[in-house]
Amino acid sequence: MALAALVLVSIAGVAAVRLSGVEIRSPDAGPVSTRSLRFEDRSDGSVAVIDGRTGQEIERVQGEAGFLRGALRALARERRMRDLGPEAAFELIGRADGRLTLSDPATGQRIDLESFGPTNAGTFARLLTVSPHPAPGR
Repeated sequence: MALAALVLVSIAGVAAVRLSGVEIRSPDAGPVSTRSLRFEDRSDGSVAVIDGRTGQEIERVQGEAGFLRGALRALARERRMRDLGPEAAFELIGRADGRLTLSDPATGQRIDLESFGPTNAGTFARLLTVSPHPAPGR
């Protein structure tokens, strides 16, 4: 009986905090690096990662790449629900405390990538510094 009461009190407490609108995550540390990125599906099944400022392809993601594709799918779904296209770039933000955020300025949605572990966050972290691919023929 005491256990049931404890569970009910816990659920009520969580519900009260969630319904109050109080921010339950810690504030963001300041950005130390930011990169504007667009992602385009290619006919060969790969995903082209394009620098949103220069328009240059910086990476081509081949194969499964489940976490990257899943994160992008979640943000793209929100854009479709708002009748927004894929033209606007996402912002990848490296923060002073080591956290990494993928943000969609078009919808206000964000994914705190470090929540999914260092391997998954690392998939995006390298995109902060990777250089563009040379143009064919160079």
